[in-house]
Amino acid sequence: MRSLLVLAAIAAMAWYGYQHHVAPRAEESGEAWDEPAVQHVSAAVKYSCDGRTYCSQMHSCEEATFFLRNCPETKMDGNNDGVPCERQWCR
Repeated sequence: MRSLLVLAAIAAMAWYGYQHHVAPRAEESGEAWDEPAVQHVSAAVKYSCDGRTYCSQMHSCEEATFFLRNCPETKMDGNNDGVPCERQWCR
């Protein structure tokens, strides 16, 4: 019984990791299996303020820009020029 609970916990962590790290990157590169017919979704519908504040937590320049403009207490624009994540995403 104990080993079954450990296995279930490992499976849950793997699923969480996949959903939050692998799946978003696959969608951005067009590798998602169930791509919607229309890709034109506004940034407001695509993203939501979920507590992420750093560039390392973003997956694209568009996402970082949305967070900088719409979410409180982001730490993605060190020189305050309005362009977030200049070293990683928005070059």
